[in-house]
Amino acid sequence: METDKVLLQAAQKMDKDAIVEIFELYNSPLYNYVLRLSGDRILADHIVGDVFAKLIEQLSLGKGPESNLRSYLYETAYHRLIDETRFTRRRAPLEAAAWIPQDRNSLFVSVEDEILFKQVLHIIRNRLTEDQRHVIVLRYLEEFSLRETATILGKRVEHVKVIQGRAIVALRKTLDYQNMRKLFSSPLVRNFTQSIGI
Repeated sequence: METDKVLLQAAQKMDKDAIVEIFELYNSPLYNYVLRLSGDRILADHIVGDVFAKLIEQLSLGKGPESNLRSYLYETAYHRLIDETRFTRRRAPLEAAAWIPQDRNSLFVSVEDEILFKQVLHIIRNRLTEDQRHVIVLRYLEEFSLRETATILGKRVEHVKVIQGRAIVALRKTLDYQNMRKLFSSPLVRNFTQSIGI
């Protein structure tokens, strides 16, 4: 967070190095976030480009974020994705392959873990509402706080809590624990499901 403040202060003065560093810091995470929700690599690339173009435009006008650069960038990406989804009138599916968190001690995730994790993501994609998917992605995969998630989604914290609770209840109802024992034996999937309380 301290790095964000320093970078933002420099970027507000249109410091080229700070803007480049912001891009390098957030380009990949924003791309992965949009890709997870859209499943479209070209769209993700365009939206991320639009996010940074808007940031530079706002900074050049003396506007833009005054604090919490990370939330501002994700909020902008979220709104661009919603606008694009409404414009094209297509459902924004999740990109399962981009969701697999890499173990810090290993460069490879086993094929079995990947397949099992995709099954959980399939359930999330098909059983949760759009708001519920966004909350789960932001809270548990992007690791935003309730307050940051509410800011990004333009909702009250209490509303995000309700959406989160309903999403977890829907996941619990959908997952058949008897038939999914093997799924939950995977450390990758077990860590994810434990983090969301199922």
